[in-house]
Amino acid sequence: MVTTKPPSLYDFTVNSIEGQPINLSTYRNKVLLIVNTASQCGFTPQYKGLQALYDKYASQGFEILGFPCNQFGQQEPGSVGEIQSFCEMRFGVTFPLFQKIDVNGSNAHPLFKYLTKEAPGILGTEAIKWNFTKFLVDRAGNVVKRYASLTKPEDIENAIQTLLQAQA
Repeated sequence: MVTTKPPSLYDFTVNSIEGQPINLSTYRNKVLLIVNTASQCGFTPQYKGLQALYDKYASQGFEILGFPCNQFGQQEPGSVGEIQSFCEMRFGVTFPLFQKIDVNGSNAHPLFKYLTKEAPGILGTEAIKWNFTKFLVDRAGNVVKRYASLTKPEDIENAIQTLLQAQA
């Protein structure tokens, strides 16, 4: 009998915002915050808080992976170039951004299908409710916690510090 091991976070490949395939094993041994983002959302100012966390902890093995998504109120209608330039010019974003993807439904990217299964939302729902849902991942690739859009990046800082210190 052949058994297949369940997927690991590091089994997924995503496309950088420039279109280059990147295997998530590139981020092995790093603490990750994976976020679905949008440029025209009420939560868009969270880019500032995300960048502040990245500036503070990147040197300690912390990465933020931003995935633009246009599934919620069409709040990410721009082209790849428009998204990249908006994030850089308006919020000084230097953490990695990736190609625009779907996070829900039949066309959801396999990474987000995996994340939502590993860390379901309230009452066990897997669907992502809105932009800026965040998934915190430890250095071993385990999805530790899912945070709702309302959770500000600075409210996750203690959890990030704990993971960075516990597994350094």
